[in-house]
Amino acid sequence: MEFINSLLRGSLGIAVMLGICYLLSVNRKKIDWRLVGSGIGLQVILAILILKVPGVSSVFDFIAGFFTEVLRYTTEGSEFIFGDLITKTDTFGYIFAFQVLPTIVFFSALSAVLYYLGILQKIIYGVAWLMKRTMRMSGPESLAAAANVFIGQTEAPLVVKPYLEKFSRSELLCLMTGGMATIAGGVFAAYIGFLGGEDPEQQLYFAKHLLTASIISAPAAIVAAKMLYPEDQEKDIEDQMEMSGDTGNNLLDAISTGTTDGLRLAINVGAMLLVFTALVYMVNQLLINGPGEWFNLNDTVIQATNGRFEGFSFTYILGLIFAPFAWLLGTPADDVLLIGQLLGQKTVINEFIAYGELQTLRDAGVSMHPKSLIIATYALCGFANFASIGIQIGGIGAIAPGQRRALTELGIKALIGGTVASFFTAAIAGILV
Repeated sequence: MEFINSLLRGSLGIAVMLGICYLLSVNRKKIDWRLVGSGIGLQVILAILILKVPGVSSVFDFIAGFFTEVLRYTTEGSEFIFGDLITKTDTFGYIFAFQVLPTIVFFSALSAVLYYLGILQKIIYGVAWLMKRTMRMSGPESLAAAANVFIGQTEAPLVVKPYLEKFSRSELLCLMTGGMATIAGGVFAAYIGFLGGEDPEQQLYFAKHLLTASIISAPAAIVAAKMLYPEDQEKDIEDQMEMSGDTGNNLLDAISTGTTDGLRLAINVGAMLLVFTALVYMVNQLLINGPGEWFNLNDTVIQATNGRFEGFSFTYILGLIFAPFAWLLGTPADDVLLIGQLLGQKTVINEFIAYGELQTLRDAGVSMHPKSLIIATYALCGFANFASIGIQIGGIGAIAPGQRRALTELGIKALIGGTVASFFTAAIAGILV
């Protein structure tokens, strides 16, 4: 009975997301419903294979184990640099500063090595070939969508750099939405340490689910993008799938470049987390000590949420706004406000803040249904936030100046598409897990 309820709620959630894309489409008559059906079907099939089929599941357990090993390798490097400088290894601050941030640097360098050796390109090509055949996309479009699964939203466009200036608006939105709906390899490994802490079993558990979320988000992003902006130009789906991108002059150059890029990303992540956490706390206090006290709203909120919120705060307001979406994804009723709060923080600020808040809630002993935790893990797994619009305009616009105007005009649609894609994956996870 519980599975039937999950199936009905998840199906309703997917239907609502499709309805949002349909209503916001620039040309509803041009929507390729075959592509929509194959994209949703591919998502479901991949999710079932990875999570439920023993042979395939074991392969992804092995891949997830590789990422947890990356964390162990990073710890060795961190201990060499920092020694026993920090003793409270079970605190969030230690885990973030001495495990999460160094992991970003190390995995960035490792990705550069895999790209230099040609291994990453073969994986990207394989995923691109699958999407090209099942969803009838052009070669460059398939490559871009596949690259977004493994590398960041500013790095993936480099794979199709020679084609970018000739991209139609539909293809460009597909590229942008894919970047919004997936995460970079460096932060992927970091999230495992973020959510799993120092527990190897928890690391492996979250590694597999984050890996699943990132993979099935690729076809989800295509579905959302192609509904929001259907292709109105004739495209040859047999386009060559030739990749570009700087692999470095030699192996040492690749390691050096990857390390530098990873360091830049780690500093950026740490700085954003510091600033936005402080800003959220500040706005929370202003609302609690202002309207919350003036209109006696704090006690009402505390009682209504059984103490899960400290009063009439910014996070509570986000929870109210996004609670309906949390419910549609299959979140148990007791947790819809909490998960809604996380969805709001991810969209308005970024996913690191939301994952940090999720970890804070768990550390504080806030009771949460295991299913809610899984749905949050999937729904938050993506770069769909307002800051990413600027990142994409700056990053893609730098290598394809002729597309800059289109990038600025498609930014909000890409944000909506990326958010919807993440919600697709969360709804499917809510049904299966």
